[in-house]
Amino acid sequence: MAESENGRAAKRTKTDADNERGDVGELSSDSPVSDFEITRVLRESAREKNIFIHGKVKDQDAVVILEKTPIRQDMLSELLKSSQLKLEMKNDVYSTYQLQAPAHLNEIKTTVVCPATEKHVKKYLHQEVFLVEESGEDYRNLTLPYISSQSFSVQWVHNILEKKAEADRIVFEDPDPDTGFVLLPDFKWDQKQLQDLYLIAIVHRRDVKSLRDLTSEHLPLLTNIRSKGEDTIQRKYGVPPSKLRVYLHYQPSYYHLHVHFTSLEYNAPGCGVERAHLLSDVIQNLQADSSYYHNRSLAFPLRADDGLLLRFKEAGKL
Repeated sequence: MAESENGRAAKRTKTDADNERGDVGELSSDSPVSDFEITRVLRESAREKNIFIHGKVKDQDAVVILEKTPIRQDMLSELLKSSQLKLEMKNDVYSTYQLQAPAHLNEIKTTVVCPATEKHVKKYLHQEVFLVEESGEDYRNLTLPYISSQSFSVQWVHNILEKKAEADRIVFEDPDPDTGFVLLPDFKWDQKQLQDLYLIAIVHRRDVKSLRDLTSEHLPLLTNIRSKGEDTIQRKYGVPPSKLRVYLHYQPSYYHLHVHFTSLEYNAPGCGVERAHLLSDVIQNLQADSSYYHNRSLAFPLRADDGLLLRFKEAGKL
């Protein structure tokens, strides 16, 4: 299904709430990748400049994700002046080089999932994708029972809300139990440039799993997230609402209501029409019809190995 709880749990190498925080910015003396034994490449993308590798760390299954970090504008001058160039080709006004940057300008973001479960491995394995159209009845008869039968833990979300983990990363909080939320940077954003700005608003309420649960009762919550989220981002980062994409996923990555705030310049994963629903559209739809998302047919992508896809096939929906 979706990325389920792994979407953020993948960013942690320990599950214990007390051990989730390391010394940010400090060099690690215990590298989890130095002993990594490669089994296979799960997926790679030349366009996104990342690779997903399955293997073992000290006899435990692990997934390592390597991603080239963005080129930062404030480092351009140093990058051009201090790098070495190796000529590959020259023809008239055109020439190409291999640029060898200094180590501190040539970082690779590395995510380690260890111990990795079979779900983690399948999540990162390249799979065919199918578009499913789910009616309100399909949700109640197929999707909801499937979600309920799976062990999609959101304990890491509760840890954030209870300040047991990542408290230092929260940039804004409204503590109201009904309309409040916390706002913090998504791990996809390294917070070094605004072009790929990405923050997540996680609601304090624990009775709303996804878009399907929303009714007009939740309009104060949604309008509060939009208003205070946009205001915080403008004050803290100088990015106005007109340069933000604010949306919900369906299906979501994890089943606790959250809202994505990304830069309009950033083609964020999952921001396509088959999965993203603009918060402004959601608010207008609920203002017009309180049961809009209870009854409306919604399309979303499912990978070939997703158990929910099998449910839809068995029900003759594909």
